[in-house]
Amino acid sequence: MSTLYSTTVNAIGGRNGTVKSDDGLLDLGLAMPGSLGGKGGATNPEQLFAAGYAACFGNAVIHVTRNKEQKIKDDDVEVAATVGLEPNGNGGFALAVALEVTLAGVDQPTAEAWVAQAHEVCPYSNATRGNVDVALSVRTR
Repeated sequence: MSTLYSTTVNAIGGRNGTVKSDDGLLDLGLAMPGSLGGKGGATNPEQLFAAGYAACFGNAVIHVTRNKEQKIKDDDVEVAATVGLEPNGNGGFALAVALEVTLAGVDQPTAEAWVAQAHEVCPYSNATRGNVDVALSVRTR
């Protein structure tokens, strides 16, 4: 199997450090959220994961409709990803994810079917399946 795309991001300093991609397009300072006792004021790993999952999942919805008579266009899909950090009961931590997907121009049953299909093809969904609780909700507009 050949890799379709690959990138490298270097992190220095953990949650209070920096992240920079190999092409320089991503170059951010990080800060521990105030709710976790940090100073806040900068992004954090959970926000970056939520952004990546939301964008990727939205594209997965677009992807599953490519060969259908009715298609979802870029502006017809909105995904709000909520990522929570929780204790795992073993002294470590776990993520919990909620994806609120809103689709335009489609009825509720179709929207739900397409989101279920997207959840099967999205790389983030496949990476988290069986390890991270992912709650899906679907709305139409």
